[in-house]
Amino acid sequence: MLVAAAVCPAPPLLVPELAAGAAAELGDARTACSDALSVLAASRPDLLVVVGAADPDHHGSYPQGSRGSFRGFGVGSDVQLGEGEEGPRLLPVPLAVGAWLLGRAGWGAAPVEGFGVAGPLDTAQCLAAGRELAARDARVALLVMGDGSACRTLKAPGYLDERAAAFDAEAARALGAADVAALTAMDAGLATELQAAGRAPWQVLAGAAEGAGLEGRLLYEDAPYGVGYFVAAWS
Repeated sequence: MLVAAAVCPAPPLLVPELAAGAAAELGDARTACSDALSVLAASRPDLLVVVGAADPDHHGSYPQGSRGSFRGFGVGSDVQLGEGEEGPRLLPVPLAVGAWLLGRAGWGAAPVEGFGVAGPLDTAQCLAAGRELAARDARVALLVMGDGSACRTLKAPGYLDERAAAFDAEAARALGAADVAALTAMDAGLATELQAAGRAPWQVLAGAAEGAGLEGRLLYEDAPYGVGYFVAAWS
C-alpha cells in the first residue's frame, strides 16, 4: 500500500548545471524538494517508484539502474535511477530529473524504480496504474514529477491563458490537502489545453492513494517562467 508520496516539479532547470546563471531562481524549489524527499525516507518504504510524464514510446516501467541524460540540453551529465545495471532504454526527462533529485539527496532508503505515464492516458487508466503501483509491495512510496499549466504569462511556453491561474490554484490546493477526489476529478481535456504535464502523474498518485488515508502539506508554489510548479509531501 502507499505510505508516503512527494510531489515535485519536473523542469530540467532544477538541475543547476542546466540552469547556469539562473540556477538561484529555483533554489527554494530545490530546498522544498529535499524536504519532501525527507518525508519519503522517514516513511521507511520497501519500494520507491518515481512517476512522471512520458511520450507514448516511453510509457511503462523502468528498472532500478536505468539511466537518464541531459545531453540534449547541452550539458554532458547523466543520472542513474538507483544502483544497478543500466536498463534497456533511457529515462524520460521528468524521471531523469527525479533521479537527479534522489542522487542529490543521497537516497538509499529503499530500492527505486521508475514509471513513465503517457500523456494520452485517460483518468481511469491513470487511476488503475496507480492502484497497481501501490500493490507492488507492503510499503510503497511515490516520487511524483509533474508541472502545472504552462500558460500563466505572456512569455510562458503556452502563452497566456486566463484559465491557467485557477487551474493551478486548484491543483495546488488538492496536492497540499492530499485530496484524492479532487485530483481524480481533474479535467484531462483542460489540462491538455493548458499544457499541464502533471495531470496524468497526479492522477496516478490519486489511484495509488485511494483508501490510504494520507495527509498532505504544500511546501512550495510558484510560477517562474509562466509554468506552475508545486512541491507537496503526503504521509
